[in-house]
Amino acid sequence: MTDETTNGEVAPAQDGPEPVVIAQKKGMFGSSLGNDTSGYGGLERPIMFPADAVRPYGGYFDDVADNLERVLGADAYGIAVERVVVDRGELTLFVAREHLPAVVKVLRDDPSLRFEMCTGLSGVHYLHDEGRELHAVYHFLSITHASRRVRLEVTCPDSDRHIPSIVSTYPGADWHERETWDMFGIIFDGHPALTRILMPDDWPGHPQRKDYPLGGIPVEYKGATVPPPDQRRSYS
Repeated sequence: MTDETTNGEVAPAQDGPEPVVIAQKKGMFGSSLGNDTSGYGGLERPIMFPADAVRPYGGYFDDVADNLERVLGADAYGIAVERVVVDRGELTLFVAREHLPAVVKVLRDDPSLRFEMCTGLSGVHYLHDEGRELHAVYHFLSITHASRRVRLEVTCPDSDRHIPSIVSTYPGADWHERETWDMFGIIFDGHPALTRILMPDDWPGHPQRKDYPLGGIPVEYKGATVPPPDQRRSYS
């Protein structure tokens, strides 16, 4: 079973290895997953990560992986690329953080790859991914090769929140790295000016981390205050 991409190339089907359950979470998740809005944690759902992909990946994904391995060398590729995931029609290469600058330079410059654009990057905070709690996710687009796309994912532990900057290779990543630092606290080593971009310079903490308080900042509303979400209750 295959899916057609927008440029006519065949992407892998949605079927694949079963996802890996890494934890269970409890809470209130919205009406699509139940109607417990009491805040007492009456709902429970698994936290799942996609399993590692097995070759052939399908479509142009094998071509991208093969060319990257050829340019880096088999040994270096095996060290730099920790795992490969194909999920929902997307190719994700998990890259060791110390090898990120070399990998993105090859992605941009090698004629067989030519991912000219980094269309964005963002952070993710996985409390249950021990030793890899913080993830930076990069999206690349190749105009030369008919809009091929690839994602890189780089992790770091919460105790050592450092990832090399890619601004020297992709200058457009400048503000994206600043936003990811602002929201998640990932320090992009080598960034020319890693300052907050959304929050005030003296703002404490990084608001999109999972351990950041939900509310709790006094907000006056017609003489009252709005409590944090975990202190609100509904009984209807």
